[in-house]
Amino acid sequence: MRIISLVIFAAMISGCSATYKQNIVVEPTAKLIRGKSIVISTPSDGFYENKEYAASGKMTALAVRAAFARFTGSVTVVPDCKDLMCLKKDQSVIYDYYVIPEILHWEDRATEWSGIPDRIEVKVSIYDGPSANELGSAIISGKSKWATFGGDHPQDLIPEPLNKYIDTLY
Repeated sequence: MRIISLVIFAAMISGCSATYKQNIVVEPTAKLIRGKSIVISTPSDGFYENKEYAASGKMTALAVRAAFARFTGSVTVVPDCKDLMCLKKDQSVIYDYYVIPEILHWEDRATEWSGIPDRIEVKVSIYDGPSANELGSAIISGKSKWATFGGDHPQDLIPEPLNKYIDTLY
């Protein structure tokens, strides 16, 4: 009986934490400099199959802003731009770094009753302001725990792996 209880407890514990991955697409060429200005585009809303998740692009951009705000006081999110060309259109302001997040996968499931986890995958690319050269890029992904009692959403999976990736850039 004791062994069965331990096995059940171990299974419950292993299902109670989200899992994260980080896949480097472009290896960082140099460390970013703290305090430099950053502008972030707002990605298109994420979707899964034929369901679009309203405001997921805005939530992603705000999570990216929060991650970079730990290293600089000058972080701007541009809601109407989704790519580097759009961000660089306004030549009156040249930022030190341009950040382009892109939602690759956004899956919000009713995990509490279906047992199917939420999933998210976001690509983050960083460019040098003056030259527009890509300084680094990674795909971060997360999968929610299966033992949940509601209240978990894909946006809750962004901060932890994103912060870890941004930490490696500085």
